[in-house]
Amino acid sequence: MAKTMQRGKALFPLGRIVSTRGALSIANEAGVDLLHMVSRHVQGDWSEMDGHDKQANRDAIAFGNRVFSAYTVNDRKFWVITEADRASTTILLPEEY
Repeated sequence: MAKTMQRGKALFPLGRIVSTRGALSIANEAGVDLLHMVSRHVQGDWSEMDGHDKQANRDAIAFGNRVFSAYTVNDRKFWVITEADRASTTILLPEEY
């Protein structure tokens, strides 16, 4: 995993960044940079989300709800979820939810 995230405007606090064992294992095997996904997530790059979900994330930022992103890297889907209280952001595989 990369040591730093891309610099850009963070739209909300991430809290503590954690990963499930499954996501970390798959990322390590496939050479996936999890922090790059987190960087995209916090900067509002939700390119794989549909219009309804993108709007839900904008509303979540404005009103303090959970922010959810999904990214596909090397044919594997990863989810990034920042909790409503902004205490933590979790990277996980969909099957781990």
